Formats: sequence, C-alpha cells, structure tokens
Amino acid sequence: MAETFDLRIMGGTCLTPSGRIETDIGVRDGRTAAIGDLAGASGALTIEAGGLYVLPGVIDTQVHFREPGSEHKEDLESGTRAAVMGGVTAVFEMPNTSPMTTDRAALDDKLDRAAGRAWCDFAFFVGATAENAETLGELERSPGCCGVKVFMGSSTGGLLVEDDETLARVLANGSRRVAVHSEDEPRLLERFEIAENGQDVRLHPQWRDVDVALIATQRLLRIARAAGRRIHVLHISTAEEMPLLAENKDVATVEVTPQHLTLTAPECYDRFGRRAQMNPPIREARHREGLWRAVADGIVDVIGSDHAPHTAEEKDQAYPASPSGMPGVQTLVPVMLTHVNEGRLTLERFVDLTAASPARIYNIANKGRIALGYDADFTLVDLGAERVISDDWIVSKCGWTAFDGMTTRGWPVATVIRGRIVMREDELIGEAAGEAVLFSECLPSEARRP
Repeated sequence: MAETFDLRIMGGTCLTPSGRIETDIGVRDGRTAAIGDLAGASGALTIEAGGLYVLPGVIDTQVHFREPGSEHKEDLESGTRAAVMGGVTAVFEMPNTSPMTTDRAALDDKLDRAAGRAWCDFAFFVGATAENAETLGELERSPGCCGVKVFMGSSTGGLLVEDDETLARVLANGSRRVAVHSEDEPRLLERFEIAENGQDVRLHPQWRDVDVALIATQRLLRIARAAGRRIHVLHISTAEEMPLLAENKDVATVEVTPQHLTLTAPECYDRFGRRAQMNPPIREARHREGLWRAVADGIVDVIGSDHAPHTAEEKDQAYPASPSGMPGVQTLVPVMLTHVNEGRLTLERFVDLTAASPARIYNIANKGRIALGYDADFTLVDLGAERVISDDWIVSKCGWTAFDGMTTRGWPVATVIRGRIVMREDELIGEAAGEAVLFSECLPSEARRP
C-alpha cells in the first residue's frame, strides 16, 4: 500500500543540513515525515515545486507589533499576516508594546490575543526593568517566552536599563540568552541637542553616533562576561563594533538587519525622509560595507527585520518627535534574496542566518532545518523571479515600506507552517492558526503535539 501524507512537496531543490537536494518532502501530523522520492505516495495536498527552492521556514527573531488589537497600529493579526506574505513562518515579538510586556500577566495576555489571530508561530520577549530584575529568571521560563530583552538606550516605548548596576542585576537573574538594544543612554542625552536644534532627520546618525553604539557594546560585553551570561546584540549598525564582537563570540551572538545591509546615509534620508529613521540609525556606506565583511567572516549570526511600523501620519511629525522604526517582516526575504542573487552571500548562508542560527541561539525545539521529525515549516522561493517592492504590496497597517520601488530578484511564493499552506502566490490561505514556539531550555511537562 502506498504511503499517504497530509502534504507532499514535489521536485523542489531542498536546502537540507546535508546540502542542496532535488527531492520530495512528505508531511504528516505537522512534521516532516519523509524526504526522498514520493512519486508512488499519495497526499491530501500537493505542491509542485519544480524550479523552486524549498528553504527551512524563515524565523524573524525581532519584530515590534506595537498595539494589541489597535484599529490603526500593527497588531498580532496584521503583523503575522505580513510575515507569512513575506515567507516568514515564526516571529519573536519585542516587549515595547502597549501595554509593555514586563510580567507574567502581560505574557499570558499576549498568548490569549494570539490564539486564533496569529498567522504564523510566535514567541514573546519579556522586557527587563529595574523593578522586575530579580524575577526575570522565572519570567523567562514562561510559556511562549523567547527570553529577556534589554533596552540600554531609549527607543520607542518606555523600557530602559541605562546604568551598569541595573544591567548587572538583570544579567545575574536567569540563564537563557538575553537580547540587547545596545546604545548608550548617557551619551544620547548629552547629544540630544544636535537633533533638537537641527530638526533635520539627516542628523539622526550624528545624534546617535558611532560612539553611542560602541560605548554601550563595550559596557555590555564587560558586564555580560562578569555575569557569565550569554547575550545577543541586536541590529549592529557600525563597522567599529564588529571586531570587538568577534573577540567575544563565546558570550555574544550578533544580529544585523536588511535595512543596515541595504540602505545608506545620506541617500536614504534624502529619498525617504523620516521613513528611514530607525534606532540605531542607517549610516554611511563604510558601515554597510563593514557589516557585509562581518557577514562574510561569520561574525554575524542572525538577520532580523526589526519590523517596527508606524503610520505615515506619525512619521510625518517634525524630527525628532517623529518615531523611529520601519516595517520589515514582509520584505526581509525578497531583499535578502536579492543580495543572494547579487553574490553578497550564498543561499546556504541565508538559510543559516534566518533559520539554523535562530534555532541554535534561542534553543528552539523542532524548527530551523529540513529534517525528519522537525516541524514542517518551509519557505518556498523562486530565486529567479523579478519583482518590484511597492507600498501597495505591504499588508502591514502602516501601508508603506522604505524599500518602495526596489527591484528585487528572488521572491517567496509559498509559506508552509507545520504542514499548513498559509500563503501561496501572494494569497493567504485558510485561517490564522499560529502556535507558541517551544524552546528546549523550558519544555512543558506535556508535549504540545503527539
């Protein structure tokens, strides 16, 4: 009797731990059940993937959905819808939302809100504060929690751990890897008059200069090493930080964003104005090249979108009152595939940065690779497809992107999450059925699925 699967993906070029293999994949009960010739098998659903690349599901470990259930601002439904439209199968949301995620009640509330509304799988960071520092070891093991997030410099929202004493208390409590926004708050306050007096967004990288980032990262590494705590340093924007981080890879992993790898100052500010404003800022071309060297040298571990959408009306406020942040979860895959096609990184390195390394760094259970027994999460891409990213394509509530008008080569054509096809050829399929991501460091006493 022929084997039967819930889903067969036939004839695609699959990026497996053993390399590129042109083969078939069979899915049963949400997990990868077979890899090989399945021509004689049957399946309730079949994707003919000839000419396509089948990648492990892309995991975006830094998104900000801002306002749960807000009519005008991004929420869990609209943000995860944007994710799956862009080929992303799981997201980690940051805690600087309204209300802020700083305790168990807020985490539970987010899990409740996500049920039946999230299109992709999800997990939530808990934000560190002076008030909750001693409870973080317990909070980080809560269901649906991907870890602790620290803001060393002020950004959108009110979370802030600006002094060394509080940072040391935070890092002393708990054991999971801590994600950190590394900017030096004292220097930001000292230099704020640059932005306040100039009122020109082109001054953003001058106010939040290289030393704002470098000083904070130096402080962070010193305190993390003293505490013996693993850290993940987010959205590195300067060439100067990379050699320092390379010397500390035993405690620090590194993220960069598509924005910092693609855009440069002052051109992005001249073209997009305050829509190009983010923290840390887009900088001049030498920093972009420094980040690419770090990608090539293996210093960079993860690509995260830092998806942080604001409405056009909010962004149109006079600088520096205009909020920092731009959407990115929907554009991560096509922007980075364009870099693959232009020879800046291999497809294998893209898989490492967006699936294998996120799973390794955060000890995600059952995700991050195409292998038997793993969740059947796949991002199917047409590496030769040429498209133009436009505001009209963006499904985030903000309705715009700083990549508007960019010609890309490489496009997500299907998103499969635990064996369910949730996006195919730019169309949503089925219903929102995302689940909380599981982590090997804090598995529940009973398995989520058989």
